[in-house]
Amino acid sequence: MAKVESHIIRKVVARYPRLNGTYRFDQSAGERGKSVPCDPTADGAKYELQFVMDAAQAKDLYTVMATAYNARAASEKSWPQKLGKASEVFKKDEDGNYIAKAVLKGAYGADVTKPPMQVDSKNKPLPKDFELTTGSTVNVQVSCVPYSMRDHGVSLRLRAVQVLKLAEREDYSPFGSEEGFSVEEAPTMISGFEVDETPAAPAVVDDGFQDETPKVRANKKPPVVEEAKLDSLVSEWGELD
Repeated sequence: MAKVESHIIRKVVARYPRLNGTYRFDQSAGERGKSVPCDPTADGAKYELQFVMDAAQAKDLYTVMATAYNARAASEKSWPQKLGKASEVFKKDEDGNYIAKAVLKGAYGADVTKPPMQVDSKNKPLPKDFELTTGSTVNVQVSCVPYSMRDHGVSLRLRAVQVLKLAEREDYSPFGSEEGFSVEEAPTMISGFEVDETPAAPAVVDDGFQDETPKVRANKKPPVVEEAKLDSLVSEWGELD
């Protein structure tokens, strides 16, 4: 019986990763419930990663999943003989991309699972508490696990993640956009005071030098030389022709 042990989906975009520990969905948390950290042995505890693929990536993964399912279904006569269509296996986002989800339970029976390996682009291990961010570009290794119960399909069991590009973490706000104050339209404020952004006039600096521009004294008459003194000066220089 053919079996797909593992497969690597390359250069996909991470979405809502929860790999730094096990999480479970708590219906009482928040307004509509949310995933919260928990012990690996808690009911519903798991590591989880959604990832976004383009059409070509989704087609390749679907082919791998269908191969795994068909191999198992061939030996299970009670199983439906075909995997559902890609539109039934994957979700689609508003941009037309395909979304898949890989999960690893915190424990199988009494055996606690080893967390999925996380490495950087150089294949160096990342810290155990490393927090992958939504929007990061990653390679994802999964194992295909066919099943047939009330429904049938192939689960993607998360094995390892390689981070090629880490996206900046975005703070989540519970609010929407409303009319009112906008930081983009508000004047510049420093420590609660409005700042006057009008350019200031150049400061006058006392550099210790006096203004060397000659000063003209108004209405100052030339000195009067007494006639006797003038005659004396002329005689000293000689008579004028």
